[in-house]
Amino acid sequence: MIQDIAPHRLANEFVPDAVPQEGEWVCYVRGQELAVRYVENAEGGPDTFAFPRVGEPGVPSEGLTYLFALDGASVWLAPDAGFAEPPAGYELVQNRALRFGGHGPRELMYAAYTAVHLGGWYHKNRYCGVCATPLAPHAALRALRCPSCGNLVFPRINPAVIVCVRDPEADKIVLTRYARGGVVPFDALVAGFVEIGETIEECVRREVREELGLEVKNIEYYKSQPWGTASDVLSGYWCDVDGDPTLHRDKKELGSAVWAGPDEIPGQPDDLSLTNEMMCVWRDSHFRS
Repeated sequence: MIQDIAPHRLANEFVPDAVPQEGEWVCYVRGQELAVRYVENAEGGPDTFAFPRVGEPGVPSEGLTYLFALDGASVWLAPDAGFAEPPAGYELVQNRALRFGGHGPRELMYAAYTAVHLGGWYHKNRYCGVCATPLAPHAALRALRCPSCGNLVFPRINPAVIVCVRDPEADKIVLTRYARGGVVPFDALVAGFVEIGETIEECVRREVREELGLEVKNIEYYKSQPWGTASDVLSGYWCDVDGDPTLHRDKKELGSAVWAGPDEIPGQPDDLSLTNEMMCVWRDSHFRS
């Protein structure tokens, strides 16, 4: 998955006294876009991409916001989050285009998704929601503080579920595709955000009921994953259909929903997502000797 970058390490602890050093990355984030330049692989492998660096022409060394560290090197957010123009030689590119274009090693994609998450939070929280005073960075925490009323704003993390619904009798799972097929044009699993006042297990039941018209049982946790594009953290669950397996697809949410056997699961184009891992783990368990 996207966070499996060993031996590389992304350290997301906030470092209040960090000082920008020449050569460190500076992320220009605008919505789901980041400023990058493509770098040709001299050895003939896939091309990669690079972020602007402190010390390059047009890249400031002051007014930067500390994001995280990758392999011990700090990564920064450009000043005026969400509005700053990228320096010459760099272009704003959708992170989805970076992912599906096959550019860059996994640790770069993980950095890109995390930068989108944090950059979007800084951009959307410029004023206090209580008294409308401009917010200021907290001196010691990853937070923004209102200098007028003291209101603290922490990064938003949205809990969500990924659900693999199984039919043990037919030995199949449900594969879905979103109604807006151009957004994610390949197979996925049931997914949705946890609502206020419900447990994650209740969310699993509700999302399956709403999207597929099924009841489920034997809910079992698998793994979790940060996924910065929607400021979310995903929790993956297995479950079994309880009763009638007839699918009643929510046509507003899903373009398709089908029961599929092991030989009908091609997987996604890359191995970055929790969804893909769960589909492939279930599929591959049927082909092991």
